Amino acid sequence: MTGDFDVQNRIFLDIRPEALEFLESKAVVKRLTQDQVLYEEGELVSHAIFPHEGVVSLMASMEDGRSVAKVSLGKEGFVGIAYILGGGHADSQPVVKVPGYASWISIEALDAAIEKYPCVRDAMMRYARSLTVQLMESVACNSLHKAEQRIARWLLEAHDRVNTDAFQITQNSVSEVLGLRRATVSAVCNALMNKGALSYSRGTVTVAERRLLEDSACECYDRIRREYQHPPVIRTR
Repeated sequence: MTGDFDVQNRIFLDIRPEALEFLESKAVVKRLTQDQVLYEEGELVSHAIFPHEGVVSLMASMEDGRSVAKVSLGKEGFVGIAYILGGGHADSQPVVKVPGYASWISIEALDAAIEKYPCVRDAMMRYARSLTVQLMESVACNSLHKAEQRIARWLLEAHDRVNTDAFQITQNSVSEVLGLRRATVSAVCNALMNKGALSYSRGTVTVAERRLLEDSACECYDRIRREYQHPPVIRTR
């Protein structure tokens, strides 16, 4: 991917201008295509991937062939959390669920950035903390809330991570991410369409009335969103 693009990744926006300039000089911007596997579970992490648009789900595969998302992320964070937490290998399989674009930065370049600009590590660690909160909230959500609430929450989060009301996502993908039956997802999407919250055609969801989608979601959506909206603490280095 070449040419100008909008820097939307929260970590990029939270760091000092000189640190951002350094990262941008080391980054390769690539498109994220639907169902693209960014790396395999257990693979050595060679790059951290910072989405500016799109949704990536960290998938866990079971021995019986089933899979489910541990968590989904977008421009609020980065793929490669094992790196900042001291690990070198991927603990899940990151798969693109909603297309977009991202900055790829090698681990060597990221090491250099962190050594030169502590604000880079600070921003990444803030995201790691927020991701932990998101994971804990998701455990409660999956246990306590109905399918319609969980699907509406996930679609709202996806809407937040793209720059348009219409985005590509299949019902099969939503089913896999949330660990729900395909028939359940179809029934919920039909109900949301009947409410006027969204439309769905040929693998594209269009958020028609966001307020109605918010009314259908559980409180977990607001809790997670507030966590990521905390103002950053910009360091002087």
